[in-house]
Amino acid sequence: MIDTHAHLNEPDYNSDLHEVVHSAHKRGVVAIICVGTTAESSARAVQIALEHEPVHAAVGIQPNYAAGAAADDWNAVVELSSDRAVVAIGETGLDRYWDFAPLSVQQDYFDRHLRLAQRRGLPVVIHCREAEAALLPMLCEAAGRGPLQGVLHSFAGSAEFAAECVKLGLFVSFSGMVTYLNKKFRPLREVARAIPEDRLLIETDSPYLVPHPLRGRKNRNEPANLGLIAESLANLLGVSTAELIAATTANARRLFSLAGWSGGKKSSPP
Repeated sequence: MIDTHAHLNEPDYNSDLHEVVHSAHKRGVVAIICVGTTAESSARAVQIALEHEPVHAAVGIQPNYAAGAAADDWNAVVELSSDRAVVAIGETGLDRYWDFAPLSVQQDYFDRHLRLAQRRGLPVVIHCREAEAALLPMLCEAAGRGPLQGVLHSFAGSAEFAAECVKLGLFVSFSGMVTYLNKKFRPLREVARAIPEDRLLIETDSPYLVPHPLRGRKNRNEPANLGLIAESLANLLGVSTAELIAATTANARRLFSLAGWSGGKKSSPP
């Protein structure tokens, strides 16, 4: 399995990061994308990726942190994006649920990330919360400039939005939310049924969104829990867990150009 979105650079893992990575590998997670949300956490993601065999980095400034970015933070992200450990640009996107950054600021930074990703030939990791109407035109504009690669991470939007993004060539990733069985998440589970198999990804979004049945019993999510998401999604789609894992792993390797685990060193630099 490949965990396509985890925040191993969060303080939650400061005391036991090595054990967390090792535990995930023991449970079949062959690669983890460690995602930055600020210039500082992006630098930390690159450091973790260089120090831990199955980890790769994504660098960017998440929309909720855009207003607080220092003058040199974007330049730092651009510089980090050329590191051999970096396989994606982001987390970026738009968020109209929280009021941490004006929409115009978020749009400016999202546009910067999209252009950087296209310039580097890297996929973009997209955060979208209650901002579909503002985000889709920006994706269409980017696609008009040239090839657009990317993933809508921890998807929680509408089926119509997902379909439009798939048409643009994007992947759709599901986190622990797809394992939640209460009525609130029933529409999300229906959206998951409609995503083409070759555009489907899975993630933990660790340390957030602990999957069922661990939700409420554990405060911190980990990449080792990815199998619970794979199993739940497979049951939802009516396929075997092995088939779901094979499909999503192949998709992740294709999107992020991952060679995978080689028993002690990366088999090829990203």
